[in-house]
Amino acid sequence: MFEPILNTYSGYFCIAIFILAFSIVVISVPSIIYTSLKYRLFDKNDLYRKTHKRNISRLGGLAIVGSFTVSILLFSAVINFKEANFLIASCIILSALGLKDDVYGTNTSTKFILQIVVAFILVVFGAFRLTSLYGVLGIWDMMPLWGGLFSIALIIFINNAFNLIDGIDGLAAGIGIFSSFAFGILFLLMGQIPYAFIGFALAGAIGGFLKYNWFPAKIFMGDTGALIIGLISAALAIKFIELNKFTGNNDPAFYSAPAIAVALLIVPIFDSLRVFTIRILRGRSPFKGDRNHIHHRLENLGIKPNWIVLATFGFNILIVAATLTLQKLGNFVLILMIIGICILFNSLVTLSLLKKKKG
Repeated sequence: MFEPILNTYSGYFCIAIFILAFSIVVISVPSIIYTSLKYRLFDKNDLYRKTHKRNISRLGGLAIVGSFTVSILLFSAVINFKEANFLIASCIILSALGLKDDVYGTNTSTKFILQIVVAFILVVFGAFRLTSLYGVLGIWDMMPLWGGLFSIALIIFINNAFNLIDGIDGLAAGIGIFSSFAFGILFLLMGQIPYAFIGFALAGAIGGFLKYNWFPAKIFMGDTGALIIGLISAALAIKFIELNKFTGNNDPAFYSAPAIAVALLIVPIFDSLRVFTIRILRGRSPFKGDRNHIHHRLENLGIKPNWIVLATFGFNILIVAATLTLQKLGNFVLILMIIGICILFNSLVTLSLLKKKKG
């Protein structure tokens, strides 16, 4: 009954789900801030990696996950989109983990185990699974077992990558709204309306939250929000890659889909890979936090948080635009190009820091 209407007016439905998710967050965040003040549920400012001067709630992620869940449930019921059930179940489990971590703290092993469970649900039951690496590193089709294991590892990595860049006001939210909105548009152009709904619902939820998280922030998303954004972004990336798989029976809407997905998520991906590599080379645990993330380095140059977010946002847009323009060059060439640009950018930041230190 609704399919002809959805196909004809899919763009209007995407706008509607964006507005719905946005509105729910805008309305609910003030209540979360009030409750946090009343019960003193704060991000304690005595942690050495924090730079804010006031006690601020870390429970903004509750608004994001609540808004996203309600929006997707309403629209998935209209289009009978069953895969959404597994995505929502994964979000609920992960948000419970994030909430406990934001309020009381959680040990690393518990977080890792639950993230494996959530990724397993998405890969095995939700079919959010890669079947090929599309020539990257010379690897093409993978057996279901190896494809599933690689997908689980990928989901966990992107999940935590967004958590790691959530270090200054608006950064994780800004990158999250850009990537989810971009995925929504790409799926809409492909005619994949259910996944477009997911992208626009997440973008709307983050957009509503960004109103309160922009510098100077009134609330933080905490692990609850960052983990959810990472999880959904990973799921959308996997589906985007799979639906643009080049086979004899399928002419993809976009070429080099893995490279495009990497471009959309390059900020958290590159920053996480860089800090993990540096920590390991220095003989430290890759999971032990420090102030060596890209946003910390830009802060050390004297750049204010709002300009860091805008600069990072602009950098991400340029990477995506270049990748889409050159998409027929192939995944391997494009991913090397993307990494090369990131290394060049990081080198320029390092040189600027050295000059500032000497000056």
